[in-house]
Amino acid sequence: MKISANEIRVGMLLEHNDDLWEVLKTQHVKPGKGGAFAQVEMKSLNKNTKLNERFRSNDNVEKASLDEIKFNYSYKDENDYYFINPKSFEQININKNIVGEKGKMLTENIEVTVSFYNENPLTVQLPNQVICKIETTDAALKGQTVSSSYKPATLDNGVKIQVPPFVESGDKIIVDTRTIEYVKKV
Repeated sequence: MKISANEIRVGMLLEHNDDLWEVLKTQHVKPGKGGAFAQVEMKSLNKNTKLNERFRSNDNVEKASLDEIKFNYSYKDENDYYFINPKSFEQININKNIVGEKGKMLTENIEVTVSFYNENPLTVQLPNQVICKIETTDAALKGQTVSSSYKPATLDNGVKIQVPPFVESGDKIIVDTRTIEYVKKV
């Protein structure tokens, strides 16, 4: 699908120079002399290289068309994560490199959205927030202010994050899966 260079946003997938690119940064510039343009930093999903490209505002770029299907997480092994389509009960496996660090946030039966490009899985999108349990955390130091001080904590899935001083071991908290940061105590 063709889109104008003005419509490029961070996170979009573009087809450019016979490759698939994820937009990392975009900046729209209107110089005093000459036409406006979009300065776009992109990362190749196939070659893992970066590219800075300048598109004039009247240029058209090809936005990649993705199929998004909901799956439930089932289990993992040494190399792959396994997901089941709740409608067709079809099972797929996705390499750990595609899922990345967010794979630690997967819990059994959590619903995820898998994006496919030409029937190949590209990304796995978790819900924006998940509930986790604090495995261990340091004791809060007396005299620290609540607003500025956070302490390290380890979640039950092994992920290390920073939490406010009032959160104790055994507490359940909500974690943002996009940034892997503390949101609130449950």
